[in-house]
Parts: sequence; C-alpha cells; structure tokens
Amino acid sequence: MVDPFRERVAVITGGGSGIGAGLARAFAARGARLVLADIDEEALAATSDELAAAGARVLTVPTDVRDRAAVRALADRAFAECGAVHLLCNNAGVATFGPIVRASDADWDFTLGVNLLGVVHGVQAFVPRMIEQGEGGHVVNTASMAGLVGMAMLGIYCTSKFGVVGLSEALHLELAPHGIGVSVLCPGLVETRIGENTRKLHPELRGAEPDPGDAPAIRPTVVLTPDDVAARVVEAIERGWLYVITHPEQWDMLRRRAARIERACREQLGTETAPSTPAPG
Repeated sequence: MVDPFRERVAVITGGGSGIGAGLARAFAARGARLVLADIDEEALAATSDELAAAGARVLTVPTDVRDRAAVRALADRAFAECGAVHLLCNNAGVATFGPIVRASDADWDFTLGVNLLGVVHGVQAFVPRMIEQGEGGHVVNTASMAGLVGMAMLGIYCTSKFGVVGLSEALHLELAPHGIGVSVLCPGLVETRIGENTRKLHPELRGAEPDPGDAPAIRPTVVLTPDDVAARVVEAIERGWLYVITHPEQWDMLRRRAARIERACREQLGTETAPSTPAPG
C-alpha cells in the first residue's frame, strides 16, 4: 500500500501560518516534500526556515490565490521542480465579519476571491495534472463549520465556505474513479491569525481595528491549535474521510440543522416517512 505522505509532494496554500503551517509540519513529519504558497512572504519564509531547520524539503512560492494565473504558475513550478504533486491543500482563507446588509463590494470580492475562487483556481491548476500523472493522491479543501451551518454576522464567510463544501462533495464523486481522495475540512474555532491577516490584506480594512459589534456570537467549548487540526487531516487522508469534523459542539449544531430541514420536508411534502430511495453518493 502506498504511503500517502512519505516521498510524496504536498502543495499547501496559506502555508505560511495557521492551519496551513500546521499541515506543513504534520506532512513533513511523515516524510512529505512540501511546496508552500502564501501571499504573506514574511510568514512564508519564517515557516519555511523552521521546517528546513528540522530537516524538511521545502519549496516556497509567494502566491495570491485570487489570481488564476498566479496559481497556475504555482502549479507549473511544483510539477517542474518536484516532478509530481500528490497532496493538494487549498487552504488559504480570510474571514470578513458583520451584517450582510452593510457589506461592501470589496467585502464580497475579497472574501469570495480568497475562500472560494482560491479553491477553484487550485482545482483547475492541479487536479487535471494529478489525474494525468496516474499516481493517485488526495485533495483537501479548507471550509469551516460555517460552511455547514449558516451563522449571523458571518454571511459572506458562510457563502464562501458553503461553496467550498459543495465543490468538495462533487469533486469527491468525480475523482474517486481516478484513485484521488477528497476531504473538506470544516473546523470550528482554531488558534490562528485569520482576523489579523484579513484586516492586513482587505483593501478597505488595512490598519483598522475590529468592530466588536460585528463579531459573530460563537461560544465554543474547545479552541484547537493548528497542529490539532492537522493531525485530524492526516487521519482523514489515511482513512478516506470526506468530511473532516474537529469540534465536539459541531455535532449538536449539525443535528439541529438536519432536524430543521427534516421538519420542513415533512411540513411541505406532507409525509410522515422518509423516502425509501437512497440519496446519491
């Protein structure tokens, strides 16, 4: 059986910090060669230096995932210098808070550009080549708990992350015949600098302090570290999980959402029993 990590090549966007850096550490510990991409060149260099000092093989490519041409250039370098790509983590992300009715064009363009189109660009640039090389592999797309349950003050973020979940579910079905797995990472709160990084990169928020009134009302029972999340992703790749769930409070949130949908079906379709035909996939 092929080890999904040893001597395999892993590309990680948003690899300079947060969950991306956690994934890099976890994959390197398993013997993978790394290609790290991030728009923050300082963070990218710091993480690369840390990993290289521990013996990892790292190629860094500064990349803005909103730019389709830049992601294609990232793929060109990864395949040219490493010979193949086996693990693709479309992980770069930002978080814009506040009510939907007050959102600006820049809020929508920036958040969807990074969180959703960044994943799309990664899939476009890498997956056809991964299929063509015929060596299997795995794609991990970073979504969020907010990609499974809508949340007030996170409307734009939810929109982007729901899109990532839907894309991943479809990709999972399409890539299975090629021996390429797909996982969608849906964490709750994690100790990252996503808020700080968003304010630094957002065209209208540079240098601005966060508005406490825009904060979503989330009361987690657990806040995980990036390394905790990375360990769950490693297990997901090894076991072929589609959904990567990280926080215990997610169970109740998902169950309540499923109950609301089931109640709506019963009220609107006038049936007391679930259909016998199984859902696709």
